[in-house]
Amino acid sequence: MKFVCAFAWADLEVQKQERQFVHRLVKQLKLEKDEAKLVDGWLANPPTPEEVDPATVPRKHRKLFLDTSKKLIESDGNVDPNEAEIFELLEQLLV
Repeated sequence: MKFVCAFAWADLEVQKQERQFVHRLVKQLKLEKDEAKLVDGWLANPPTPEEVDPATVPRKHRKLFLDTSKKLIESDGNVDPNEAEIFELLEQLLV
C-alpha cells in the first residue's frame, strides 16, 4: 500500500478520486485499523523515496502492483505527465 500511496503523490498532490481509490482498496484488502491509519498517513504525507524501493516488490506481486498503480493514476480521469513517466520507469524496472 505504501507504493500505491507513493504513486498517488506522483503529480505532487493526491486527487479526491485517487484517495477514494486507495480507500476502496483498503476495504477490499480488509486491512486492520492500524494498517488503515498507516495508509491515511501516506496519503497525508508521501513516503520517502527510500521507503519505496521497487526492488523490494516480490516478483509474484509485480503484475498486481503495476495493474493497481495504473488504475490509481487513471482514477481521477487525468494522467499527469509525471505520473505517466514514473509509471513507465517503474514498469521497466519490474518487468
